[in-house]
Amino acid sequence: MSTRMKILIWPVVLALLPLVWFALLSAFARRPAGLGATGDRLGPMPTTPNAVGSQTDDPDYRIAPLEFVGDPTAAWGRLREVVERQPRTTIISVNDRYLHAECRSQLFRFTDDLEFLLHPEARRIDVRSASRVGHSDLGVNRARVEAIRGEFAAGL
Repeated sequence: MSTRMKILIWPVVLALLPLVWFALLSAFARRPAGLGATGDRLGPMPTTPNAVGSQTDDPDYRIAPLEFVGDPTAAWGRLREVVERQPRTTIISVNDRYLHAECRSQLFRFTDDLEFLLHPEARRIDVRSASRVGHSDLGVNRARVEAIRGEFAAGL
């Protein structure tokens, strides 16, 4: 291989390194411990600013819960339908009060954990959405929850 070819290859290799790094991060990210609900609480927020939740007082993470009027069972069913329609989202577990879904990013297939907890008597659904890897999510989790909120409210 000529010296000129070697010089031309290095910029390509350097440009591909971040892509390989992101792909590896995505491939090795595992479902975190602590998902689920304990009593009336979803898990704690991570220490990195790539999550939102309705059960925290920290303004950097805080997002409003979903609220509804009427039958809690109907509202819960509506939420499930909305979540099922989200792109690249798979419901992992669901029961009569808790729903956990995994949402994958389009490019690098990063996984975010999306959780909902129904409080039927309060007519409220708490939410937690958190990235598994990285530091910043560029507002993706907040935007996802707000999109779900809008679709959920439109159907009630």
